[in-house]
Amino acid sequence: MQDYLQQQFGLQGKVAIVTGASRGLGQAMAIALGKAGATVVALGSRPESVAATMEILESQNIPCLALGCEQSDGVQIQDAIDQVMQQFGKIDILVNNAGTIKRSPAHEFSDDDWSEVINVNLNGVFKFCRGVGKHMLSQGSGKIINIASLLSFSGGITVPAYAASKGAVAQLTKALANEWASSGLQVNAIAPGYFETDNTYNIRQDAERHQSITARIPTGEWGQPDDLAGAVVFLASNASNYMNGHIMLVDGGWMAR
Repeated sequence: MQDYLQQQFGLQGKVAIVTGASRGLGQAMAIALGKAGATVVALGSRPESVAATMEILESQNIPCLALGCEQSDGVQIQDAIDQVMQQFGKIDILVNNAGTIKRSPAHEFSDDDWSEVINVNLNGVFKFCRGVGKHMLSQGSGKIINIASLLSFSGGITVPAYAASKGAVAQLTKALANEWASSGLQVNAIAPGYFETDNTYNIRQDAERHQSITARIPTGEWGQPDDLAGAVVFLASNASNYMNGHIMLVDGGWMAR
């Protein structure tokens, strides 16, 4: 049984890039991949921004590398990919987690905020997929896991750019899956529900809205970053080899209600 589980879910010998790995969901997923056996490349806006994640990984003797990369900068994205290839010679797993959110009524939403969110959440994700995908196509294997959202399915409130970007991430995931599945790549996405992270801090400070959201979640509670550990390891492992273009909800049942 142990050998079977290792063959299906183990990530020994794999090299995994996790963007936005400084805290929250990205940090939790980076640690989960490392515990499953992968070498983890933790990306943040600066190498020092992922110091806390690196400390946890190193304390558990997980091979790791910290890199700085601004998600909105295509040159930095390619530089980060090149550095990983130079050091490890391959990339087996890419988790596109880095993202941002701006809140404002749609009729007051600024061009600058719109551009920033789209550049980070969509353009940056595509550039990472494109750059890493080239190497994975040469390898004939690879796992790309994009982080979508409940707002890939619904519109949200006062977050038009975020909703637009996450809807596009879901469609990009499917488009890449269509192109790359026959070449041995699996491209899927995780759509987290309401999690206790920095992105949801303002909502959680609004007692009425926090309560109304919590009341709709069948589990009756918000997700914690560690709740994504199983999903990301599954999608990064051999166990998901026949999954492609899937948007996996991890939402406490929100979309089922």
